[in-house]
Order: sequence, then structure tokens, then C-alpha cells
Amino acid sequence: MNFDKEQFKAAVQRRLTRDFSKDIEQNDTHDIYDAVAASVLAEVMKNWMKTRSAYDTHKARTVYYLSAEFLMGRALGNNIINLRIKEAVLEALKEAGIDYNTMEDEEPDAGLGNGGLGRLAACFLDSLATLSYPAVGYGIRYRYGMFEQRIENGFQVEYPDNWLKYRDPWEIRRSDTEVEVLFGGNVTVRREADGRDYFFLENAERVTATPYDTPIIGYGTDTVNTLRLWEASSPDGFDLQLFNEMHYTRAVAKQNSAEDISRVLYPNDSGPSGKTLRLKQQYFFCSASLQDMIRSYTAVYGEDFSKFADLHVIQLNDTHPVVAVPELMRLLMDEHRLEWDEAWAIVTKTFAYTNHTILAEALEKWPIDIFQGLLPRVYQIVEEINRRFIADLRSRFPDDYDKQNRMSIIRNGMIYMAWLAIHAGFSVNGVAALHSDILRTKELKDWAELYPAKFNNKTNGVTQRRWLLSANPRLASFITKYAGSGWETDLSILKNLEKHADNTAVLNELIEIKRANKEALASWLKETQNEFLDPESIFDVQIKRLHEYKRQLLNILHIIYLYNRILEDEDFNPPARTFIFGAKAASGYRRAKSIIKLINAVAAKINNDKRVGGKIRVVFIENYRVSAAEKIFPASDVSEQISTAGKEASGTGNMKFMLNGALTLGTLDGANIEIVEEAGEENAFIFGLKAEEIHAMDNEHSYNPQKYMQQNPRLAEALNQLVDGTFDPSPQMFRELYDSLVYGVEGQRPDVYYVLADFDAYCRAQEDVAAAYTDRQGWAKKTLLNIARSGKFSSDRTIEDYVRDIWKLKKIKID
Repeated sequence: MNFDKEQFKAAVQRRLTRDFSKDIEQNDTHDIYDAVAASVLAEVMKNWMKTRSAYDTHKARTVYYLSAEFLMGRALGNNIINLRIKEAVLEALKEAGIDYNTMEDEEPDAGLGNGGLGRLAACFLDSLATLSYPAVGYGIRYRYGMFEQRIENGFQVEYPDNWLKYRDPWEIRRSDTEVEVLFGGNVTVRREADGRDYFFLENAERVTATPYDTPIIGYGTDTVNTLRLWEASSPDGFDLQLFNEMHYTRAVAKQNSAEDISRVLYPNDSGPSGKTLRLKQQYFFCSASLQDMIRSYTAVYGEDFSKFADLHVIQLNDTHPVVAVPELMRLLMDEHRLEWDEAWAIVTKTFAYTNHTILAEALEKWPIDIFQGLLPRVYQIVEEINRRFIADLRSRFPDDYDKQNRMSIIRNGMIYMAWLAIHAGFSVNGVAALHSDILRTKELKDWAELYPAKFNNKTNGVTQRRWLLSANPRLASFITKYAGSGWETDLSILKNLEKHADNTAVLNELIEIKRANKEALASWLKETQNEFLDPESIFDVQIKRLHEYKRQLLNILHIIYLYNRILEDEDFNPPARTFIFGAKAASGYRRAKSIIKLINAVAAKINNDKRVGGKIRVVFIENYRVSAAEKIFPASDVSEQISTAGKEASGTGNMKFMLNGALTLGTLDGANIEIVEEAGEENAFIFGLKAEEIHAMDNEHSYNPQKYMQQNPRLAEALNQLVDGTFDPSPQMFRELYDSLVYGVEGQRPDVYYVLADFDAYCRAQEDVAAAYTDRQGWAKKTLLNIARSGKFSSDRTIEDYVRDIWKLKKIKID
């Protein structure tokens, strides 16, 4: 794009004058950030409008990506990189006396996601725009995100993530395209002149869905796609009469109830009210998004829906948006008067479903009483979908009543949303080769046998624009220097680095880049958390959502083991290591929060014990988020990917680590398998039970964790220290963690995720890491080869796979 530096500086000053009545010298840093962001957005507007016009002109088939999360990260840096104007913007700001780095830190992380699911959605939107494919992302504009995590006395404490304290300069409110979403009420039937029965809701709660649009800018293209997020409000949310009668709380009760829908990402759903709110959120954004699509469609084609499935492919990002399936049926039948068969034909050609989990508890299901009470008409449609499906199963498997029951979408008082998605969708994909294989052969075996053509794999990816070009400019320059240009849109070019794998000078340059990145992380942590890190130490990093299957507990038990060895064995002299954790635990997930407390308790003990001699330091990074990740990945030496084999669907953090030159220490789980296939086993540290071994033990009920304690006294010692007062004066503080591993809790067998079974192998792998790191040239070679062989894990490749096999999109050139 054409960028005029002087015009840009003038635009920034105009916005400061207009919006804040100040000159650049008088404004605070956040005001300047706002003006700079708004000025960049103005540069984007023309292409944004041209993109929408081109899609309309070409009547382009478009993918609509429905996701409960979009973990976008900060927008300014990413946008000016994708516009390819970063150097010009930095120069303009410098001339205006504005420090870019200080100003950039004023931008909050958008509180629209939590983990890999949301970050994947963000990477996909980036790749779709960069590859010039028509796409719209749909989700919720969460007012407070998930939560801001603070660590107080070692505990996770949740505070509101007030990311919208100031306005978001990247979004545009589209009040002209508001829609209404209904909840509750009574279903009434009316026979009309055509002899058909039509269904209506009476006495329903009405909620207004207002869209906010954010531009998604393609790298080096004129394509600007849209992320549309919905905000909830009440059309009659303020009762003046009640207010004047001094019933102030009741006067705004409807408004507060509506606003709760878009207030917080993943509210605690451990009770019925929390479950109801979660379902409300899901239906809210699904219904609003579908109404939005239909309105745009009917504006061109009227009530002729014969082309709807040709122009729309709706990708369901996990089970959260699956309620869109019966909702589209409702809209087509009740609002647009289609017959059942005609509507169902459209639905089954429109929806595709991505499964992101192997964990049974994460395959979402809803209690009938909550679902029916909140969505009475939608529930009727789900019942009819299931009735027809069961009739089909009975004709196919007349004597297999167990199969009919297992596959029923409604059973045991619950609605199984994954079953609904698989039955209604035309595609079902996993997100890594192992994950997809487990779905086909184990978790979704019945369905894969019934609908074999639907099942496919799409290994995840990450965008190299944010996770290398933006996050790691030192390494990005190195890659361009030694591999060549163009890798920003063709990551396979990184393969050219391999020819330098034995070049001492090149490897030394790579070592210095890693050292500089480690110093930058150490400086940031000193400033933000008063943590002191040794850049000469191994930075061993586990940053991801806190869940027992991800086994942060295995990591911390090994740290305790190392600590004991250092104190007890004077001949033990390992290389210095800094163990870095970053994770949020769901607010209602008690044991996960206890693991955070344990990590911080161990950190407090070890970091203040002078006998350790700097050999170990443990750091828990508070409020882990995208902007923190952008500092951590470039500085990491070791990528901890230690989930129980067969439990992690894919992972994308593992790919970001690889791209930034960290070596994988992990199990053969998720995409780790494909990472090792690409990098070579000699350039990773793989340990532990394989998925099939764990599956066999699960089936045989043969696992006895206490056997491993008896075989390994150091493991038993580390476990006993959880409850003997070593890390907390109260022996009950970590009793549940101890019991969950040794005896089992809440009706579960002990050590559900095989922490103790893999402990010895993990310790040996860690010893291999320590030995390998002492050979700095050898380690640098492994680092370089990991980077060189990471090309497969670009989200651009993933999107091309989706386009080829599922979406069938065409690139649209923006003139």
C-alpha cells in the first residue's frame, strides 16, 4: 500500500487534537496509542470496503468461522507488519518524538480468548486474509474477557480483565445491523392459509445483539477480512417507572441479565445458573451470526435459498457453536417457511465440525431441562433430528440396541452436541494425525464407521507473521539472511537453513540471538515481576492452560526431585536451569488452582535456598497472555510438551516453540509426533508411555501407581514432601494433589494421567537435555534444524488443506 509519512504524522496530530484537545507533547501515552491506531485503521478502510465489494461482486463462497474464542493479541504491531509499513511508521513516530515500544505497551490484549482454541482461530483468520480467501469470523465481544490472573500468596486470584477500559480503536460498531435473539418463552403453533403449521415464541426474553467489526489484514495483500463480534443488551433494559418508584436494582434487571451474556468468557459453570449462562452465550452468538448471514443472502436472492449452501460454509470451532445446527433449521423453517427436508438439505451441506478434544468430559453435553427451558423451540427441532436419526439407525442396525443408545443425540437426560455436529455436518476433522486416528478408531468409532467419508485430519498451524516476524525480529532477520526472503508467506523456505547446519559462524550467530532474546525476557520479568533470571541458564518453559492432563504436576515433581538431589548429593552438579511456567486455571477447577499454588510454593522454597547455588530457579509468569507469549517463545531453550499420550488433540504452542528454535521435550502426543517426524528424533527429547500402551492399561485396569513409588525412593520422597510441611506449613494444603496421584479422589482411580508411570522416563529425558546443552554448538545445530524443518506448521498450509478438502473456496483478488 502507498504510505505517506507526513500525512500519517498529520493524521495522528489531528486525532489527538480532535479527540483529546492536546498536542503530541501534552498527551499521555495511551492517548497517543489511540491516535496512532485510529490513523492506521484509516489507512485500512479503503481496502476493507473494496474487499467487501469484491466479495459481493464475485458472489464469493465464504467460510464463516464460528468460535467462542478469538485470542487475537495486540493489534497495532501485527497490523503494521501485515500492511508492510512498520519501518515507515516507526520512522514517522520517531520524528514526532514518540517512542514506539512504550506506546505499543499501552495496548491491552483483547480479552476474547484463553488458550489454543482461540489462538488457532486468530491464526486462521490471519492466514485466510493473507491467502486472499473470503472469510468472516463470528464470536462474542466479551466485556471482561476471561479474567486477569494475579498471584497472591501463591494462589491464583481472578480479577476482571478490563481490556475495554478505554475504547478499542480497531473496532467499528455496526448498530444498523443489530439483530434480536430470543430466550425462554412458550412455543405456540398456528395453522395458516397454506395449510401448514407454523411455530412462534411468546413471552420470550428479547436480547439485542449489536455487532462490532474488526479488520483482519492480510500480509502483503489488499485483502481485509472481518471479525464480527456480538455484544448483548436489552431493548427494554431500563424501566423508568420502577426507577422513579426507587426500585433501582429492578429498574435495570433486564439490562444486567442481557449484558451478562457478553460480560465474561467461560463463566464458572459448576452450577445450573452457570450452565444456563454458558448455553445462553453460545446460542446468542450463533443465532445472531446466522441471522446476519441470512439477511445478507436474502438481500440479494430473496426467499430462494437454493444457493445458500453454495455460498456459505460454516466451520464450527469445537462444540461451543453446535447449537447453530438446529438454530439454522429454526430460522429456515419458522422465519422463512421452508419445509423440513429442504431446510435439512441446506444444513447438511453447510456445516463442518472441528473436534479439538479427546477428553470425554470436554465433549459438550447439555441437561435437557436447562436446554428445553432456555431454547424450547430449538429443543423441539433437536428432538425431531434425533427421532429421524434413530429411525435410520434402527433400519441399519435393527438388533443393535446398544449402538442405537450410544449414538442417540438425546439420552440419559442429556443432549450430546458432538453427536449432533457429526450427524448434521458434511465434514468432521481432527487437528493432528494422532488425534484424528484416535477419533476414528476409538472415541468416535461408531460415527466413523457410519460416516467414513466425513472424517479427515487437518493438522494445526500457526502464523509466522505474528510468531516469528513480529515476535522475534532478530531471528527473522537471521532467517532472511541465510534462507532467503519470502518465508513470510512460504514457510517451506526455512528449509534452506539446513545447508548452514555445520557452519560454526552461523551457529554462533544463532546462539547470540537466543542469548539476546533471553536477556530481553529477563529484563521484562525483572521490571514486571521483580524476578531475576540468569540468561546463561537453560530456559525450560511450560506455558499453556493449566489442566491435569497437560501434567504441570509432572514438571514440578521433577523440579522437587532435582532440588532434593542438589541438597543430598554433593557430587551432583547439573547445568543451571530456569523453569518457567505460565498458565491460567479455570475459575472453578480446584485441583488446577492447587497446582498453581504448589508451583509457587516450590518456587518460594527453592529460589530462597542459598544451598541451591543458582542451579535451579522457578518462575511463574503472572497473567499469561499473547503479549507475554511473544516475549517467552523467542527466549525459550526447551519446550515442555508433556501431556499424557493420547490426551492432547494437537497443541500449537509446540509449533511456536519449534519455529523459534526451542527443542521439544515431550511425549508422543498430539502434533508432537509430527514435529518429531519433521525435526528428527535426534533433535528432540521424547519420553514416556505411548497412546496405545495407555489405552491397553486403561482397558485392563492394570495400573498401580504405588508400584512406581516403591521402585523409586526419590519419587516417593518428592511425593511425601507435598504433605509433610516442606512446601507449606499445612500438610492439608496439597493433600488432594497427593491423594489424586496415590489413592484416587472423587471416585476416580489414582493417577488418571499416568504422572508416576512416566516420571522415571521424564527424569532421564531431562538428563539428556542437560547433557546436550553443555555442547553449545551441538545444541545450536539442533536449534537451527528445528527452525529449518518447521515449515509444515504454518497456518497457511493448514488453511490450504481446509480449502482443498472442505471449504472449496476461491481466491478473490482485490483490485
